[in-house]
Amino acid sequence: MNPGFAKMFRIYLILFGLYAIAIGAYIWFDAAQPTAAADRGTAVDPATFMPGADLAKMKEYSALRNWLFFISYPWEWGIYLFLLFSGAAASWSKRFVFPVFIFVLTVAVFALQLPLRIAGYSISRSYGISTQSAASWMQDMAVSFGIRYLMLLAIVWVVYFAMGRVRRWWLALWLLSVPFIVFMTYVQPVVIDPLYNTFKPLSDPELERHILELADRAGIPADRVYEVNISEKTNALNAYVTGIGPSLRIVIWDTTLEALNEREILFIMAHEIGHYVMHHLEWSVAGSAGSALLFLWIGSRLYRYSVVRWGGFAGIRKENDRASLPLLLLILSVLTFLTLPASNAVSREAERAADRYAVELTGSGKGAVGMYHKLAASSLSDIDPPLLVKWFRSTHPSIKERILFVQSVEARK
Repeated sequence: MNPGFAKMFRIYLILFGLYAIAIGAYIWFDAAQPTAAADRGTAVDPATFMPGADLAKMKEYSALRNWLFFISYPWEWGIYLFLLFSGAAASWSKRFVFPVFIFVLTVAVFALQLPLRIAGYSISRSYGISTQSAASWMQDMAVSFGIRYLMLLAIVWVVYFAMGRVRRWWLALWLLSVPFIVFMTYVQPVVIDPLYNTFKPLSDPELERHILELADRAGIPADRVYEVNISEKTNALNAYVTGIGPSLRIVIWDTTLEALNEREILFIMAHEIGHYVMHHLEWSVAGSAGSALLFLWIGSRLYRYSVVRWGGFAGIRKENDRASLPLLLLILSVLTFLTLPASNAVSREAERAADRYAVELTGSGKGAVGMYHKLAASSLSDIDPPLLVKWFRSTHPSIKERILFVQSVEARK
């Protein structure tokens, strides 16, 4: 173990504790604020569509989930720092052959992240959001672990191979990442998603006909709507359009079919169709490729500086030393967190555009307000979360913002 490691890690734990208290105070203070006077009795007042008990649960549940999100990143960073400076990664890299080393490190990270995952699952269960049994949840965790291990094994091998042979390895990795991103977008709906849930043709042929009529008017080459049996895992609602080319799928959760009326379902499907028509899927792939270039360029410089500055303390002997894997994962995680406000802002703009398109395609926003109310109630979503939550967590505008936006679009028609 490196000298001074214990002292360094004690300082980290103190800082983590202070951060957890501060972010918790910020979130809980906001949750305690009453609904603005101007919103009371309007469509954006949660008291108009949620009973008092559910409203209290919404505030508690949202606060707990937001707090877990904000502490999960520094928790993850602490894991990587521990593996680096305790000497564990360096020791394992020497002791085990490459596939075993990746497996052992994946197990360690997975196990150390498990407490927060268990906390998130337990909170969702206790507040009635998750309906998933412990056995089913553990099965999903096992599938996630297997996918993570196989992908990490392949990606890390390519990364270290490039580091050892190409001067501008970050650029070579980016050129390889572009077809990989496209490939994953293609296989996600037909290979990975079915590992977690069961997909089948929509059980209501009349509703399917109406959805496909919307798709036809929008010019989407779809001939089938899929229903996913998600009620075994959650009470939340969702629908989406995913995939590219032959893997294109229009998908609706069975919980959505149960909770929404036809007008509300058609509005949410028109919203998802809007993403396809406006090529948001393609723009998302392009954005992922652009982000990958930025991450690799900045990350490579941070990585090289860190290896020179602290590599000796962590047992990293050269740039392509596999003992540096926790450092690579740490840099990736930090960059991901820091860029969340920008990526989420782009996503929210796309969601607003899809809401506008849904009003235009259906000819009315009347199904939207009821749909948004049911979305919020089913997942106990805070309809107007605090600013930091919007910046770092919200890929969609808040329910309040979406209701007001759709009302304004319809008023201008």
